[in-house]
Amino acid sequence: MVDRSSSRKTRVGVVVSDKMDKTVVVAVRDTFRHPLYGKTQRRLTKYKAHDDANTCGVGDRVRISETRPLSKTKRWRVAEILEKAK
Repeated sequence: MVDRSSSRKTRVGVVVSDKMDKTVVVAVRDTFRHPLYGKTQRRLTKYKAHDDANTCGVGDRVRISETRPLSKTKRWRVAEILEKAK
């Protein structure tokens, strides 16, 4: 039997919007090498994540984890707040 909780993806990012109820937008920075040319590139991906208690604010560093689809665009959940914004 496979432990499902450990097979879920996690990402660390910064909250860029908290205007929706129980939802935050988290920007995740990613660096990768181009498969053909080898140049290192940076990519910014925005994920909508479920914040059940509405505790996250703009600028907070959070860890999000993959979950079942919660709405049309939400597939992530805030696992923990790593650092509050100053």
